Amino acid sequence: MAFECPHCNERNNEVQFAGQLQPKGCCYRLEVPQGQNEVLNRQVVKSDSATIKIPELDFEIPPEAQRGTLSTVEGIIMRAVEELQALQDERKKADPQKAEAIDQFLIKLRSLGSGEAAFTFVLDDPAGNSFIENPHAPSSDALLSVSFYERTSEQQAALGFLVDPPTGESGGPLQNASTVEANSGGLPKVPHGSVGAVAGRRAIAQGNPDEIAAALCRYTAPEEVDTLPSTCGACGAACVTRFFATKIPYFREVIVMAASCDLCGYCNSELKPGGEIPAKGKKITLHVQNVKDLSRDVIKSDSAAVKVPELELELSMGTLGGIVTTVEGLIVKICEALERVHGFQLGDSTNEWKKKKWDDFQQRLSKLLSLQEPWTLIIDDALAASFVAPATDLIEDDSQLLIEDYERSWEQNEELGLNDMDTSSADIAYNMTSTE
Repeated sequence: MAFECPHCNERNNEVQFAGQLQPKGCCYRLEVPQGQNEVLNRQVVKSDSATIKIPELDFEIPPEAQRGTLSTVEGIIMRAVEELQALQDERKKADPQKAEAIDQFLIKLRSLGSGEAAFTFVLDDPAGNSFIENPHAPSSDALLSVSFYERTSEQQAALGFLVDPPTGESGGPLQNASTVEANSGGLPKVPHGSVGAVAGRRAIAQGNPDEIAAALCRYTAPEEVDTLPSTCGACGAACVTRFFATKIPYFREVIVMAASCDLCGYCNSELKPGGEIPAKGKKITLHVQNVKDLSRDVIKSDSAAVKVPELELELSMGTLGGIVTTVEGLIVKICEALERVHGFQLGDSTNEWKKKKWDDFQQRLSKLLSLQEPWTLIIDDALAASFVAPATDLIEDDSQLLIEDYERSWEQNEELGLNDMDTSSADIAYNMTSTE
């Protein structure tokens, strides 16, 4: 939206989001080197709920300031300078010492806007609708990093979601997950998996071997389903997350998790690696040559990076989260994510060369699914928690699938929090239990 008054020359423009709030919040971190004006010219979308921080100056632009802004890094900084400068005359009369301190701060802030000093530009949005331009997209950007996080109850409430109070109506503590599950519909519910247990016991009592085998094999996994209290990722209401561990052939033990919200209907399912942290990372390379390769099952964990060398496409660790899909489904999800994140670059105000670049890239991306030419899918997982199904009974016999183990770098271990992890207490307790 844009506004301009012909009488007083007041001008204003803002961005109001008409779409949905994202399931997770996002945090963009841009390192701005000294003297690189092209980094200062990157486009920035700041939603109504976003906060901008510059740690070097301990400076923060709250959500109430510069609401719904479409600008650049330099534009946001200089607008902050103008807004702080606007009331300096009144401050000098009321509190000269404070006004002098603000003048000194404005000098530092202007130096950042002109590129005279390096700084960090942090954009944190609980709604997940803010954005910093990556001119190298779809390739990765060494100066820009993005992370996604679950919103807190306070952030949910600030966004307008209905959040359960910390105590019940009578002032007592919240009910646990089993109580919520039993009382949410007004009637007690049968625990998940009990049907299988009853069927198995009935078959054993009747002494029918065939029924015993069928009942036990059919209901083995559901009987192991557990529940834990959780909150809805969309509305923040209390819900129940169900999970169970299972073993995937050719892979490892995994934990399947699913949650559904009775209040807003939001559903979510994900797969997490189980067991210990492997000593080495894993790199999976698949040469896609035919339609059957597109149907291969893929497990991409949230610690995996995805690359397609033919397109110079690279997704950093954490992008798309952990998903269970196929090779074709993974490419489709990548297309949808790129259109959602970089959609504003395809508008009428975009430079023609940028628009043409994105059009060409989307055409090349669609060619992957039509298999007009062979291509390569690389999944690099530092935790070895990703998987691509082989086309043969033995992985060694699949000539199109290459799996390599490698030693993690110090930087990878640091990012995963492994360098400073102390497991001595757990090792002592485990050894004591083993000896007993």
